[in-house]
Amino acid sequence: MANIGFIGLGVMGYPMAGHLQRAGHQVTVYNRTASKARQWVAEHAGSAADTPALAAVDQDYVMLCVGNDDDLRAVIAGNDGVLSGARSGLVLVDHTTASADVARELAALAAKQGVGFLDAPVSGGQSGAEKGQLTIMVGGDEAVFDLVRPIMKTYARMLQLMGPVGSGQLTKMVNQICIAGLVQGLSEALNFAQSAGLDGEAVVEVISKGAAQSWQMENRHKTMLAGEFDYGFAVDWMRKDLAIVLAEAQRNGAQLPVTALVDQFYADVQAMGGGRWDTSSLIARLKR
Repeated sequence: MANIGFIGLGVMGYPMAGHLQRAGHQVTVYNRTASKARQWVAEHAGSAADTPALAAVDQDYVMLCVGNDDDLRAVIAGNDGVLSGARSGLVLVDHTTASADVARELAALAAKQGVGFLDAPVSGGQSGAEKGQLTIMVGGDEAVFDLVRPIMKTYARMLQLMGPVGSGQLTKMVNQICIAGLVQGLSEALNFAQSAGLDGEAVVEVISKGAAQSWQMENRHKTMLAGEFDYGFAVDWMRKDLAIVLAEAQRNGAQLPVTALVDQFYADVQAMGGGRWDTSSLIARLKR
């Protein structure tokens, strides 16, 4: 069993850290809102640290799941950041969805202290985190990946090394491009069905047995038809991710016309007050 620090106890990190503790690892958590860390300790045992640096002291691994590039820089390289308390041989595993650039930047800083680094963003949402069924796409050194693989398997159903540092984040960008276009297509389809006077449930029952089937259709069509949007990844976070995607596309020359358009549709949802609605709320803007 390993000594593990876990930084960031949001809707994803909180259950992920819990899986590690239940698996028998010694987990020390840190969260910017300290009350959340105390709540986690009361529920799972383990311990809480007052700073990211203290969460890294004497650990084998430190897992991170925070908000964005700036948050990541702060908790790793800032005052009282992880690297302040890290020993040589520690491995950082970053589950944040962030830019490939920040992954490379922080991996280089970590390497100067003999600290390993993997960028390992996740897909599967809050439900996947709670069930321990996440998909994890990883960038980094193969030897480091092999070392940490058993730890990540605690909350993963799919775990794949995609290439050098940054490759995990680039793969997550591909994931978000797919989701953006798919959810818009599903939104238009369900809205069309309702506008045409069809029974939306009956329509999905038929078409989900053919080529139109998708995870989004299977898991979100009922709530989309009902106009309920409290069941997954928030619009605000999706726009953060799409901003990263579009910036990367500007650098590598990829054409993303549909993604750029859907990003603006999500801006419309935010303007409707739906920033905390889940991403399937694209259908709401079609019903205005």
